[in-house]
Amino acid sequence: MPSSHSSSTSSPLNLIHTRRKEMTATFTSALKRGASFFASTPQHEHEGGFTKAAEATTLFPKVDPTIDGEDCEHDCESCTIKYPNKFKVDEDEKLYGHVNGWATHMLVATGKTDWVRDVSDEKGSVMEAVRDCGVKPSNGVLYLLLILLPNSSYSTKKNSVQKLMLSASNIPLPHPHQSPSAPTTILLLPAFTVIENVTPATVPLLIKHYINTAPTNTTPLPTIPNQPPLTPSPPPTLSPPPPQQNLPFTTHPHPHPHLLLLCSQATRDARCGTSAPLLHREFARHLRARGLYRDLHDTRPGGVGVYFISHVGGHKFAANVLVYRRHRMGGDGDGDGEGGDGREGEMGGASQCIWLARVRPEDCENIVRFTVLQGKVVKPERQLRGGFDRGRGLVSW
Repeated sequence: MPSSHSSSTSSPLNLIHTRRKEMTATFTSALKRGASFFASTPQHEHEGGFTKAAEATTLFPKVDPTIDGEDCEHDCESCTIKYPNKFKVDEDEKLYGHVNGWATHMLVATGKTDWVRDVSDEKGSVMEAVRDCGVKPSNGVLYLLLILLPNSSYSTKKNSVQKLMLSASNIPLPHPHQSPSAPTTILLLPAFTVIENVTPATVPLLIKHYINTAPTNTTPLPTIPNQPPLTPSPPPTLSPPPPQQNLPFTTHPHPHPHLLLLCSQATRDARCGTSAPLLHREFARHLRARGLYRDLHDTRPGGVGVYFISHVGGHKFAANVLVYRRHRMGGDGDGDGEGGDGREGEMGGASQCIWLARVRPEDCENIVRFTVLQGKVVKPERQLRGGFDRGRGLVSW
């Protein structure tokens, strides 16, 4: 006859309890093994099969005089705009590979070209709400790793990826002279999605239903027929939430396949406030000659939007210029060619962001010809800070 102890341990309730503990231990072990796998992965490997491009010329192709013509290496000769004589920047420090990675980029329409020193300090604004609402973006594998391995090297500033780059912009407000807390417009990158009717009170919904479900800079691009995908799993898309949630936003694709974002924040550094308007004039001149310039109120499809944004870091390397290039599904994947209007083919999100610095007015012509329109860099050793190429699975961080 079995002892009372044996009878107790073999009762159905105890068996269920024991089995539950075993399953919990197995699940926890599996999570730790998965986290250990990611933690042991070299830092140059990222989600979606993306890798770090070790050199500036590896991330984006450099212009080649034998292909692009000898003038690809010459500054614009017709440029009459010059920086002031006292405009000096750091020319010695190495640029490439020192920008923090980011997952998504959110541009907030303010109708202004300069802002308080930290745009999230603007009282009652959407930028302040993004910082203080308590809901943080959670895109990407790093979010899981920081939960499972809070003390790992991934949690250090050096290795962490900035989830959301937040920029104020001069995109016009829906209603001029409105208060900072009134509804405004958001441009979300790399999705190239415009989100309207955003207020500080609705920022948690914006983050939860749009930013957290949006493609990131390391989301593989949608593939075209007969082309193998970068990874076996399909990339996430920015799907509208179920209608029963009655969210207050309206969304639509951004009309322009290319963007030039110029840091213009004089309150952070006078050089940014000086350089941005001068570069804007020169970029506009060369874009107009090709029928590609789009001002802030021009919603015609195609062309290039040129916007002012707030501080992005590295003002000692002014002028900072971010070039976003949109993916054309079923085409060459690089948006417009020379003189194109971007209207052919279904447009996807950004395939590339090319972050340049030390940009001067005489650089603008070739930046338009080769960087904006072809995804090539003219002076990578001197000007390329970083960026990503979703088509080739490369990032600079």
